[in-house]
Amino acid sequence: MSKILGIIGGGQLGMMITEAAKTLSDYIEKIIVLDPTENCPAAQAGAEQIVGDFKDKKAIHELSEKSDIITYEIESGDSDVLKSVEIKSEVNPSPETLKIIQDKFLQKMFLSENKIPVAEFIQIKSITDLRNGLNEFGYPSLLKARRDAYDGRGNFKINSYDDAQKAFDYFNGKGLMLEKFVPFKMEVSVIAARNTLGQIKTYPLVENIHENNILRETIAPARVSKEISDKAEEIAKNTMKVLKGAGVFGIEMFVSKDDQILINEIAPRVHNSGHHTLQSSETSQFEQHLRAILGLDLGSVKLVHPTIMYNILGAKDFEGKYETIEISESNVYLKMYGKKISKPQRKLGHVNFVATERESVEDLLRKLDSLKDKFQIRPAT
Repeated sequence: MSKILGIIGGGQLGMMITEAAKTLSDYIEKIIVLDPTENCPAAQAGAEQIVGDFKDKKAIHELSEKSDIITYEIESGDSDVLKSVEIKSEVNPSPETLKIIQDKFLQKMFLSENKIPVAEFIQIKSITDLRNGLNEFGYPSLLKARRDAYDGRGNFKINSYDDAQKAFDYFNGKGLMLEKFVPFKMEVSVIAARNTLGQIKTYPLVENIHENNILRETIAPARVSKEISDKAEEIAKNTMKVLKGAGVFGIEMFVSKDDQILINEIAPRVHNSGHHTLQSSETSQFEQHLRAILGLDLGSVKLVHPTIMYNILGAKDFEGKYETIEISESNVYLKMYGKKISKPQRKLGHVNFVATERESVEDLLRKLDSLKDKFQIRPAT
């Protein structure tokens, strides 16, 4: 019997979930998304839309009335409201899982208590707590908002004693935590899936390159030893075992200078660093997420082709309508998200560079460098 799937959020992730649902039409009758932007990307891909805020209690209840299963593409939804609608709709990942993950301090506490490796951290309630923490952790250290922070928003790097008050005031009374800075040599991530039956699969480790705290490139597979890759995937599997949420999770990690693996953050949803799977893998992360929450067998996570994903971001000094981007190179797959207005650093699309049998990751990096100018956002004329 096919299901009606509700999604909180209808941005690019919701769009690609909606598109993936078309390959599972025997199991999914239709998609309904809750999003504040009329004709959001998911709606452009064929989803029905309820226009409303992600945390709007009335709108979430309306979504639950219309849906058999609810999932989300953004983790800022109200976990308590989602818990209250479970009598009407199944919610995956579960509201309990969401509640743990959307508070970074609770997330780190949960991981630490389950012996999953993370950087040292403490809760911050006052400037005195902060100064005491800095005396313990040294400089630099990272002051982080516990909730509603992503793409580097909500992080303040404290480099000296004089930065402490400025950092504390910057967050204006928000719940905070302090984290010891990890001198890492690489940022990596694992896309992991767990279905409602407890089956777990992980995609191969990928390497992430950030600019201004926003993901710019993902290299699949990561340029690391098999030992590091295996260790990261094992940590990801252990994390999924203790979290117990059904769906796809993006697990971001650091590789330290002494080759230790530490979890940085977890996203309880499909993830930007998994976009490469649309062309690189036998099963995309979007189809995998649907399989997981529907209780189907998980698909193959085999990496068929080395691939580099490059994010197309809004120019820093421009807001408005922008020129159409086109590309006709072989084995280069452009995906624009249908957002009409560019804003600084806004994710407007991505492009996957897929290796042929004769190409290496280094070949793809050279190809990307030669074509980057084509993916610059320019004002429409």
